[in-house]
Order: sequence, then structure tokens, then C-alpha cells
Amino acid sequence: MSAPGVDDLPLLGRLQAAFLDGTRTADLSARVPACGRWRTRNLVEHLARIHHWAAAQASRTRETPLGRGPFDLPELYERCARELLETLDAVGPDAESSTLVGRGPARFWRRRQVHETLVHLHDLRAAALGSAEAVAAEHPIDVGPEVWADTVDEVVTMFQPRQVRLGRTEPLARTVALTATDVGTSWVLGAHEDGRDASQAPAATVAAPARELALVLWRRLTPEQSRVVVDGDRSALDHALAARITP
Repeated sequence: MSAPGVDDLPLLGRLQAAFLDGTRTADLSARVPACGRWRTRNLVEHLARIHHWAAAQASRTRETPLGRGPFDLPELYERCARELLETLDAVGPDAESSTLVGRGPARFWRRRQVHETLVHLHDLRAAALGSAEAVAAEHPIDVGPEVWADTVDEVVTMFQPRQVRLGRTEPLARTVALTATDVGTSWVLGAHEDGRDASQAPAATVAAPARELALVLWRRLTPEQSRVVVDGDRSALDHALAARITP
């Protein structure tokens, strides 16, 4: 699933262009909020490498090592972003590819890389502003709420159950309902785990605009920073966010 009415490939190109533009003026030594010890240089190289790797997964070809650097980081990012965009366009959305959940259509990578670039564009702007909270007011990302809602959907329906399946985290003891107030879409975090009892009622309901929900799930904003509204047992949300629900 992708955001309804959204063509992922042009959107990916726009997000990549915005990220590249940011790299050209970035302080590469600036700390990236909510990303541990990362500096902007680590962020730029990471996303470039992810694009390069994803292109190989989408085309089912052997990845050519990029080497250890040092790199001209804007040039590296531009090259890898172009490679990914051209590869996804060339193979088409329906070609068989290697995805994070087995063999599947290459459109998986269009969606996945949109979300990857979206979250890391937020990181890049947060680093430039010195605060993840400042991005919405001072340098917002020009995407609609349906794109952020699809980012939430990917975490709930693909990443969190995959993390459990791979043994990277335990199944959630209690599920958490999520409602994106600006698009009217709801999910239940934990409901897509293998063997989950579908009759189990969520321990809490979390309501916020889709952007805030997505950034909370990706641990870029805390519930307090995003001003989500929690109804029910707040500890169920805290437990879910403390687990490795995303890679």
C-alpha cells in the first residue's frame, strides 16, 4: 500500500532533491537530534548508502561496494539518489524484487524509500535548526498528511511485526490504537504480529495528526513534544516506544 492518490516515484524525486539541497549548505559536524551520536555527515552517508543498496534490491543485482571514503558527501548523495530513481523507473513497479519481507514487487522500494527519505529529511532539517521540534514551524516538509499516514501504516503493518519475527524485539504485551486525526485513519500497533489474538482490546488509544504519529513511532519526537492525546494506559504506549519496533 502507498498513500492514496500519490505517485511514489515523483514524490521520491522531490524528497531527494530537498535532501540534496540541504546537504549543500549543511554543517556536516552538526549533531542530529534523536539519532544518538550521529552527526550530519553520518546521516548523509547513511541515506546515500541506503539508496545504493535499495537500488540493488529492487533490480535483484549484486551491490557494487561504494568503498569507505572519504567522500564529497553532496556528490555521493546525488549519485546514489539518481541511481535509485533511475533503477526504480527502469524496472517498473511490478517487477519481482528482493524486499524486506521476501520476494515482492519493486513498488515496495518506491514506498520504502519515500518514507526513508522523508524521515531523514526531517533529521537533516532538525540538525540544521538544532531541534526536532523546530522543523514543523521553521522548515516544514512539503508533503500531505496522507504521506505521513502511510509512514505510520508501514511501521504498524510491516516493520513492527517484522522486528518481532526476526527476534529483534518481543511481541507487545498490550496493543496500542493509533488515530491520525487529520486523515481519519486508525491502526492497532501490535495487531499484525504473527499469532496475535485479534479479540484483544488495545490498552490505550493515541490520537494526533499523522505527521506527529509517524515521528513518534520513529522516535524523532517524544509524545510530549508531539502533544499526542493518550486515552487509556499511557504505560502501554511507553512500552511500545521503548521496544525496537523499527530497525
